[in-house]
Amino acid sequence: MPRIVLVNPEIPPNTGNIARTCAATCTELHLVAPLGFELSDRYLKRAGLDYWPYVDLKVHDSIDDFWYSFTQSAGRAVGFSAKASDSYIDIEYAEDDWLLFGSETRGLAASVLQRCDRRVKIPMVQPQVRSLNLSVSVAIGLFEALRQEQSRSRQ
Repeated sequence: MPRIVLVNPEIPPNTGNIARTCAATCTELHLVAPLGFELSDRYLKRAGLDYWPYVDLKVHDSIDDFWYSFTQSAGRAVGFSAKASDSYIDIEYAEDDWLLFGSETRGLAASVLQRCDRRVKIPMVQPQVRSLNLSVSVAIGLFEALRQEQSRSRQ
């Protein structure tokens, strides 16, 4: 099962919505500090509804702390960025991938993208639209990875 990693998320409702998606799919959610909110934030909890007990949540104190945990596990780091050249649908996901997403205002830092094994984007037709909402982007990436996993298990 892939894992979702939010690096420095800033908007509580986005993280709450992502947590709900992770709860529904039994997907680990990793938050990398600094966060733009407190985990006790009422907007965060409201967006996640009463699903927080079903979220396998891991919080990392820093990006270095995350990379240490990453190196202790299997899998590739797949960084999602509007600056990437490959489309998210053009790669084959593995069940132990880590799907990394950056903050709502800055995306993933260049230093984080450099450490990723793969860098992918979600193509957009309208060039004036810079990005999608973070929770939408996570759902698109996660469900493509899960779709591929399910397709392989049917074969």
